[in-house]
Amino acid sequence: MSMQTQLPVGYEAIEAKGRIGSRRYLLLRRASQLFFLAVFLTGPLFGFWIAKGTLAGSLTFDILPLTDPLVVLQSVTAGHWLTATALTGALIVLAAYALVGGRAYCSWVCPINPVTDAAHWMHRRLGLPKGWQPKRSTRYWLLGAILMASFATGTIAWEIINPVTMVHRGLVFGLSAAWLVVAAIFLFDLFVSRRGWCGHLCPVGAFYGLIGRTALLRVSAQNRAACDDCMDCYAVCPENQVISPALKGSPGSSPVILAGDCTNCGACIDVCAEDVFKFTHRFDNGIAEPTTQFAPQQCAASLMHKE
Repeated sequence: MSMQTQLPVGYEAIEAKGRIGSRRYLLLRRASQLFFLAVFLTGPLFGFWIAKGTLAGSLTFDILPLTDPLVVLQSVTAGHWLTATALTGALIVLAAYALVGGRAYCSWVCPINPVTDAAHWMHRRLGLPKGWQPKRSTRYWLLGAILMASFATGTIAWEIINPVTMVHRGLVFGLSAAWLVVAAIFLFDLFVSRRGWCGHLCPVGAFYGLIGRTALLRVSAQNRAACDDCMDCYAVCPENQVISPALKGSPGSSPVILAGDCTNCGACIDVCAEDVFKFTHRFDNGIAEPTTQFAPQQCAASLMHKE
């Protein structure tokens, strides 16, 4: 194999697992995102009401209340009294994301995620430069800004411009402004800042990242001894700064990705031909023993940069 050969990201995974096996979690995520859209849209579009409302606040089958905790926080900041139903709904959502990881909202529920994923795919295919990369802490400053705006205006400020809520409105009412916002996010990620919206700016992602720091469900580089340094996991991970502490940690360090920024998307599991990663829980610090020696072919592969 020529040392200059540059294989596509995920090539080895496709060879090892097949096209479906190497996209298992991607397909599950798309199915999940479509499911949540259907839950909210079957009512206004077809008259069959599963959930009334949006991801900001809803009532499922007229029984189960679900409320975005960020909406509740903005309401409190704005000085509004909350109903018992809204508080109950927020606690249910908080409990769920405390188990599966707060940023799981971003990868398994948010309808903007396929848009930013598509922008990243095209960005990579076109070989565009990385572009402007604001600090990841910028999203936390924006989170603080929307809370200050709610306090100053007495409104739930973010819901006025929330792209997720605008997508729901656009699908129901055909509002052109909603699609302009979606297009702007796509173009921003494509030409201005690679993974800029979700990775650096979105205040909702920042909020759920704070929730996810203590989540039970985690990805672990349990088989990290088998890593051949292909770098594919870094290429596909939307928050690739979370990988190194688990994958490249010192001997005896935990292989579990504990960072709240991890979206639990499973992309690193899909793309790894060596099955280094797996879903587990935050207390699972076991490390698989190496079963084979590092082959010369792997040494060559480790020198190939695939992003």
